[in-house]
Amino acid sequence: MTDLSQDNWAKLVAEDANGVVIDVRTDIEVEEGKIPHALQCNIQNSVQFMEQIKGLDPDKNYYVYCRSGGRSAQACMIMNATGIPNTFNLLGGIMEWTGDVIEG
Repeated sequence: MTDLSQDNWAKLVAEDANGVVIDVRTDIEVEEGKIPHALQCNIQNSVQFMEQIKGLDPDKNYYVYCRSGGRSAQACMIMNATGIPNTFNLLGGIMEWTGDVIEG
């Protein structure tokens, strides 16, 4: 897992053709808005979360965010432990995000 500042995370997401954005927030949080093209994997639903990450391609790069950066760091560690080596945590989460946000 690599913790990235808002600017570095946004730059890598924009440039990475092999990247996938993962939103680990709840349905209610996602309804308030999400980063475009994000795949929701609600970490608070642990059974579903584990099923979803087991289906991810371990050769891709995963840019993970939550509300403030805590749950996404936890998600990155779980993803690393299950064989997904390239995870990037958005420090500050969507609360500090200044990029585009779309309706959830």
